[in-house]
Amino acid sequence: MKKILFFSCIVVLVFACTKDQMPSTIELDNQLRQNIEAASPDGTTSFYILDDEDDLENIPADPLNPLTEAKVELGKFFFYETGLAQDALKDSGLGTYSCATCHIPEAGFRPGAVQGIADGGEGFGVNGEKRKKHSDYEGEELDVQGARALNILNVAYVTNTFWNGQFGAHGVNIGTEDRWDDIHDTQVNHYGFSGLESQNMEGLVAHRIQINKPLLEELGYLELYDEAFADVPEEERYTQQTASLAFSAYLRTLLSTRAPFQDWLKGDLNALSPNQKRGAILFFGKAQCYRCHYNENLGSVEFHALGVKDMWEQPSFKTGPEDRRNLGRYGFTKNPEDMYAFKVPGIYNMRDTPFYFHGSSVTSLEDLVEFKNLAVSENNLISNDMLSEKFNPLFLSESEKEQLVEFLDESLRDPDLTRFKPDYLLSGNCFPNNDPKSRLDLGCD
Repeated sequence: MKKILFFSCIVVLVFACTKDQMPSTIELDNQLRQNIEAASPDGTTSFYILDDEDDLENIPADPLNPLTEAKVELGKFFFYETGLAQDALKDSGLGTYSCATCHIPEAGFRPGAVQGIADGGEGFGVNGEKRKKHSDYEGEELDVQGARALNILNVAYVTNTFWNGQFGAHGVNIGTEDRWDDIHDTQVNHYGFSGLESQNMEGLVAHRIQINKPLLEELGYLELYDEAFADVPEEERYTQQTASLAFSAYLRTLLSTRAPFQDWLKGDLNALSPNQKRGAILFFGKAQCYRCHYNENLGSVEFHALGVKDMWEQPSFKTGPEDRRNLGRYGFTKNPEDMYAFKVPGIYNMRDTPFYFHGSSVTSLEDLVEFKNLAVSENNLISNDMLSEKFNPLFLSESEKEQLVEFLDESLRDPDLTRFKPDYLLSGNCFPNNDPKSRLDLGCD
């Protein structure tokens, strides 16, 4: 009788606990839904549901570069194709790097180290963390950037690209036409393309990628290239400008649709843990992240001065205190209100590589959240009174900071970005790198 009575008490207690927990879970979901609806530009949670990567009809595209299966497939090969690296400065660099050298899927499509090195680098490691300068190259000869490579996931939703937003003929660059010829990089804006296409047109030149008919035939891509650009006259077809449209088409399909937050938005309320939901509630509420990170990619084409350190203050090459990139949007517009203001990046898959902001100055999500929480400049050139009006102390408790980190770390991470990699290249080359040290690291030799 005592055993029966004891068991009955346990059942009652378990049932009571379950009843107590259920309203809490429902309340979390309801609060999160309300917060998202209040923050969403169209007042719905569905605004943040990303388009399916295969839905070429609905993925945002440049009207001058409509998405087609052939173009996306070609871009997918090209993004990893080391055989296109034919404008390397040294013989040792020829055919050894690709776009994916610095945009590694396993690293969230960003460099696995503080600064990516394309031409002039060697080695790979596991996720690009062992990429180093080749002894044949001087530091000033390397193909490196004075600011960290931006997140290219969900870039289909971005109208103007680069940390200063300088690329793209539309969006925030309407009215900046007088600046396009003053900066060599941005002359491509005159072609009238969106930011992604414009940046890639300049990028293939800057990153020493070659496109010509004999090379395409040698590497095995001529037939697919002709299919992708059958509407382009042959005399204009085999160029870096045309090829950049294939790169851009592929990049527009890089969508983090398998992140748990995406599953929650689509109706799977168990996709997020209670703590992740609390973190999301903070993101779209008290932590004020949504004030800047409000577009579909959880970024925006706004520019804010946060007072972070620049790339030259880290171990890096080919940059310094006078680098134009340190000036943020001002380096492009020359408008005083744009001084030290940088574009708000998309934030999916941030945990895949531990370097944040344009200068790779923060190296953990915990430190990133604490930096945002305190809202104090760490750059000696930027006083606190120069910081963005949207950058204010948050007064988060320790538990709230942990919950926000968990949301950023787990809920926004698509765990399967390797699905965007090709299984092989038509050339048969090792990828994403093809130098001797990388070939060993990657298991190609």
